[in-house]
Amino acid sequence: MRNYATQMDAARQGIITPEMEAVAKKEYRTPEEIRELVAKGQVAICANKLHTCLEPNGVGSTLRTKINVNLGVSRDCKDYDVEMKKVMAAVDMGAEAIMDLSSHGNTQPFRQKLVRECPAMIGTVPVYDSVIHYQRDLATLTAKDFIDVIRLHAQDGVDFVTLHCGITRKTIDQIKTHKRKMNIVSRGGSLVFAWMSMTGEENPFYQYFDEILDICREYDVTISLGDACRPGCLADASDVCQIEELVRLGELTKRAWARDVQVMVEGPGHMPLDQIEANMKLQQTICMGAPFYVLGPIVTDIAPGYDHITSAIGGAVAASAGAAFLCYVTPAEHLALPNVDDVKQGIIASKIAAHAADIAKKIPHARDLDDAMADARRTFDWEKQWECSLDPETAKAIRADRSPEHEDSCSMCGKFCAVRSMNKALSGEYIDIL
Repeated sequence: MRNYATQMDAARQGIITPEMEAVAKKEYRTPEEIRELVAKGQVAICANKLHTCLEPNGVGSTLRTKINVNLGVSRDCKDYDVEMKKVMAAVDMGAEAIMDLSSHGNTQPFRQKLVRECPAMIGTVPVYDSVIHYQRDLATLTAKDFIDVIRLHAQDGVDFVTLHCGITRKTIDQIKTHKRKMNIVSRGGSLVFAWMSMTGEENPFYQYFDEILDICREYDVTISLGDACRPGCLADASDVCQIEELVRLGELTKRAWARDVQVMVEGPGHMPLDQIEANMKLQQTICMGAPFYVLGPIVTDIAPGYDHITSAIGGAVAASAGAAFLCYVTPAEHLALPNVDDVKQGIIASKIAAHAADIAKKIPHARDLDDAMADARRTFDWEKQWECSLDPETAKAIRADRSPEHEDSCSMCGKFCAVRSMNKALSGEYIDIL
């Protein structure tokens, strides 16, 4: 029987939970160190008490950078079986979180299946599901309807929910006054903006935040404070709408922590490379070290089909400057629902960015595989190289497709291989080139 409400509640009572023990082992930290970070809000362990197959992970800037994968069906792509294949492939490739962004059909069975079978953290955006759940137009929904869907998702066992609490009626005036090229590109943020515009009411996720905290405390659901005003193009980065919303998210973070509810804060978005570090530091100050969860950031607007690369560039800079959680971006970003191959490309690109940042931050043991890879390359130990690879199948396939005449080289250099020549020279052997 749990004698605490949430992971943060336990941490503040001095209790080390099984989830904290598991995270400490993965992060090469002591359970007490993890407990202290959770108590401060600087690490979130997203772990709904009903998600019994969860393999816990901690999200925080002093831990390994984590990867989130967005999935889910839409009106144009309705196959839940395909989405489940993507889920399991994502988990196999090392994604720590899955966000179900389904916006069509009967979403609850898929969400419940995820909680029953998926060991990764499960996240959702309840405002998407509200229209689908009630099968009513947005303007006819009430504040209570939105809150009830949050409760439904919590009861289904999701570990974190993205709620666009920081956008208010004041934001409507700001968007109209401070002209943006792309206005609001957050899907959830645009829905809340539209609802407020049509009903004349305040944002229910902001107005009834205390009631939402009651739900999240009951089920130990982490709130991911959504960035409705994240920039959707370079021209809108770091503008008044984005920064003013961030200030409000800092206020809401304090309110959540006062109720022992864990918080992550979501961030940009599209952003020039030279602005990323400053944005990370600003968030850490305003939100008191709460884990920062970024989409990309995407560092140029002109690479459709390659945005897994543009986001990996931004993600590496962001994570090295303090971001804790990278939401993957696939080659299909801005174009289509990603297929299985897109998902793989997005995950690998994000994992490269996260790993590069972890090395830069000197996360314990982050460089172990890199050092092992160097040893394996020096000795031409190909099997060890596959073991050290983020994507061994692709590496094997490339070598097999263009295999060299001699195993102690590759088809790029052959006997001109520098490693081969140095090995022979240092061992006093004759170096044959022709």
